[in-house]
Amino acid sequence: MRTREDAIQYGLTFDGAYTDRPFPRADWQLVRVRGSKKTFLAVYERNGLVNLNVKVDPEWRDFWRNAYASVLLGWHQNKEHWNTILLDGSIPEQEMKRMIAESYDLVTDSPAKRIYQAVRKIPKGCVATYGQVAQMAGNPKMARAVGNALHRNPDPLHIPCFRVVNAKGELAGEFAFGGAGQQAKLLEQEGVHVEDGRVDLKKYGICLQNKGLT
Repeated sequence: MRTREDAIQYGLTFDGAYTDRPFPRADWQLVRVRGSKKTFLAVYERNGLVNLNVKVDPEWRDFWRNAYASVLLGWHQNKEHWNTILLDGSIPEQEMKRMIAESYDLVTDSPAKRIYQAVRKIPKGCVATYGQVAQMAGNPKMARAVGNALHRNPDPLHIPCFRVVNAKGELAGEFAFGGAGQQAKLLEQEGVHVEDGRVDLKKYGICLQNKGLT
């Protein structure tokens, strides 16, 4: 992610996102959420660099600022709740996407945050179905939303979406997780046996009550 176009296009992948230019300065462009019109990404140019302003949880604010020299106090916005990211090539793209995704979750009532929190609870060496993740996230009817959220996983290292399978124990399509066989490989590394693209839910599937996950 090196250009303003890259940042804006990623911002537009989120549900209900749209762009707006409400300010006289032509270089300022906002990515907002329909309905609430809340901004979760501001893109502009300053001191010869493209800048991104993202909302941040105060508990994570200083973490990002300390982790990367190119993450600064939010310029022209509340310094407690906003960070500025300089697009100078020093921050891994996945980390920038994670910050933008977290900003989106903070300004919306999106179930994505709850879904990711639920997936983090799936124990190593186990799998959960889309329906179980939906239940853990507080709405058993949003199994389809689980699939959509996991395909947009902003932090694969900490959100183990490869542990999620369908109601028959079948793995996701080969396009997921970086290519053919990757989900099976990741599961096998954790001791989950995969046979013909499927896992035995009776053996590896979580039991929400027994594991205290409800």
